[in-house]
Amino acid sequence: MSTPTNSHSVTSVEHFQDLLKQDLHRVSLIYFWAPWAEPCKQMNDVVDELAKKHSTLLVLQVEAEELSDISESFNIQSVPSFLLLRGHTLLDRVEGANATALTESVAKHISTLPSNSTQPSPSESTVASSPPSSEETKKQLHERIRKLLKQSKVVLFMKGSPDVPRCGFSRKIVALLREKEVVFTHFDILTDVAIRQELKAYNNWPTYPQLIVNGELVGGLDIVQEMAENGELKELVA
Repeated sequence: MSTPTNSHSVTSVEHFQDLLKQDLHRVSLIYFWAPWAEPCKQMNDVVDELAKKHSTLLVLQVEAEELSDISESFNIQSVPSFLLLRGHTLLDRVEGANATALTESVAKHISTLPSNSTQPSPSESTVASSPPSSEETKKQLHERIRKLLKQSKVVLFMKGSPDVPRCGFSRKIVALLREKEVVFTHFDILTDVAIRQELKAYNNWPTYPQLIVNGELVGGLDIVQEMAENGELKELVA
């Protein structure tokens, strides 16, 4: 099946920037994907159909982990993720394999003429996540974190679920734990903005996934891999 002429696989940051600046009034669909993610495989056909249906739409497919500079600039937390831009103005964001929401968003913005209203750039619009609910104090949030840390002997804070991980690091640590026959529960940090933000400070660990044993942080993927290789992980979870 041929690729629509308005759809491009981005190969570099420079390639991405060159494609975007060709027409600053054109609506662009940025599709962040990964080859290992099953939800992305479901959305590939959807993206192709959107490109064929809307010939004026510019579709840019970005392999999220290979082109991490682009992913980080748009604060991409998981795959698949979709951004709709007009020039450098963010119009909408759709996360996950939500074909209906993506199709409706594309149709809405393709049919809308450019507005003169000022909107923030993508990096300004996407870097800041929603703050914790004002109804939950920091003390209450920390109490909730403590309960989550102790929900079982081994807890994995990850993006997505063990069966449907939504980042490569989460996928790798799940595979490692399963290979070592470690019994664990998990918490999807993408479902709770307050936990996702505060847990980094609480554990003094800036990234995910985070492995917790007996209520204490063990570390991320690199540390867990090292512990698995030297036998420390087996002793810790025994």
